[in-house]
Amino acid sequence: MSARVGTLALAALAVAWIAPAGAEEAPTLKDGRIHVVGRARAETAPDFASVEIGVEAKGATPAVALDAASSAAKGLIALAETFKVPEADIGTTAVTLQPVTRSVPQPDGSVSERADGYRAANTIRLRLADMGRLGDLMRRALEIGANRIEGVSFGLRDPDAAEAAVRVAAMKDATMQATRLAEAAGVTLGRVVAIRSPAEAGSSPYAPMPAPMAVRSKGRGAPVPLVAGTIETAADVSATFAIAP
Repeated sequence: MSARVGTLALAALAVAWIAPAGAEEAPTLKDGRIHVVGRARAETAPDFASVEIGVEAKGATPAVALDAASSAAKGLIALAETFKVPEADIGTTAVTLQPVTRSVPQPDGSVSERADGYRAANTIRLRLADMGRLGDLMRRALEIGANRIEGVSFGLRDPDAAEAAVRVAAMKDATMQATRLAEAAGVTLGRVVAIRSPAEAGSSPYAPMPAPMAVRSKGRGAPVPLVAGTIETAADVSATFAIAP
């Protein structure tokens, strides 16, 4: 290819790949370089489930209410141990104690608030690697006094590894795009001169199930049905390649 023909080919390709204003960033070839954005996504099965199980108790005095909640919380911890949950995966997330009032109608039609004891709560976070047993644990928790389930989530213990893998895939995608552009332009792809991972790329290590709810035990029953699903990890890699002489 002559120098004149090569220059015309490069110019035509640059025009074809330059995105209009406001459009998504597209591959470009100009100033002797090829710029592309590689993208990759992956679906990964979670390797742990997390749940916060709470106990609320009411008593005439602060001590009575707190002792009742504490006793049930100890039962939750003991239950988790029977499910072989490691100590590091058991943690208290909240302990509360507050006075309670009740509304009392007055002869004149108004309503006044009167003291009605105290309410205490204790919430325990449990994390299980054996996700298939989470539903059974939640059901068993009701039988020992739990009456609140604050939320369930599924996650990855090493989300950085999943993100690193998908970034590698995104870089491979960028290299493939640049190679095709170089071949189309009749030039030789050179070395990478710049790599940038945009801030918006990444993933969420948790797949939450936003379902705070109060529950009551009605005797022994079936485990709570749960579906873990998958966790999506995505990455964009912006790369600039030189054109070899």
